[in-house]
Amino acid sequence: MPGEQANHLLIFGLGYTGRAIARVAVKAGWQVSATTRGEARAEPGVALEPFAKAAPAIAAATHILSTAAPDETGDPVLARYHAALKAAPARWLGYLSTTGVYGDAQGSWVDETTPPNPGSARTKRRVAAEHGWAALEKPLAIFRLAGIYGPGRSMLDDLRAGQGRHVLKPGHLFGRIHREDIASAVLAALGQNATGIFNLSDDEPATPSDVVQEAARLLGITPPPPVPYEQIFKTMSPMALSFWAENRKVSSEKTKSRLGIAWRYPSYREGLAAILAEERANNPAQQRQIPRR
Repeated sequence: MPGEQANHLLIFGLGYTGRAIARVAVKAGWQVSATTRGEARAEPGVALEPFAKAAPAIAAATHILSTAAPDETGDPVLARYHAALKAAPARWLGYLSTTGVYGDAQGSWVDETTPPNPGSARTKRRVAAEHGWAALEKPLAIFRLAGIYGPGRSMLDDLRAGQGRHVLKPGHLFGRIHREDIASAVLAALGQNATGIFNLSDDEPATPSDVVQEAARLLGITPPPPVPYEQIFKTMSPMALSFWAENRKVSSEKTKSRLGIAWRYPSYREGLAAILAEERANNPAQQRQIPRR
């Protein structure tokens, strides 16, 4: 913008989602830098900053986005850089949270106005992190993400690896969001300096069984045999159990309306099909490498 400081986005964490956001921001003409811990794969157009030495990048950024999850000790970005963030000239902050903060709605719908009701230690830490970012008293966007999937991280990959489980729990629905839809929503919020709560969850909550069967159909293989949840829950990890303990449908209608967007992948069907199409375009022989069950 003429006469104004060029848009400079600093992303804390260049992981799976952060990298996608960085790519669309660079493509849109943003100056982008990102913090890393240790060695990190370079991303075209993105300046890498060691996490431990990010203070100058904080002072230079007009927009700051954190993708870092809290651990048992709290939010790592706030723990190290609270004072720097408080003093930063940035005109917009963003934080990637989770729809898990809504807790168990017993299958009912929740939306951006629903109060958080975290039911696990992990999601309680997320709510605490949201409060911590809000306490900086700067324009803030909190993005509550459903289950993230995309290239290299979907049920297609699980089935190929022989790790896809076909768990049956009728009526138990999950929301999902494609990585590229996350990036598009964040970019829209950046461009508008939009603040508040934003739900990033697709338009069709679905059972894991539906997703397994669709992925198997796309791959041309027989899905794994179905197993009732009651028979398998004892073998699940604590994190998996926390997901299955809660049942809710997440609406993103207010978010889409406010940002003026529509999901490119409104359900798992479009998302999985697009992932597979991209894989086949890059490696036409890949499909033939998948053994039939």
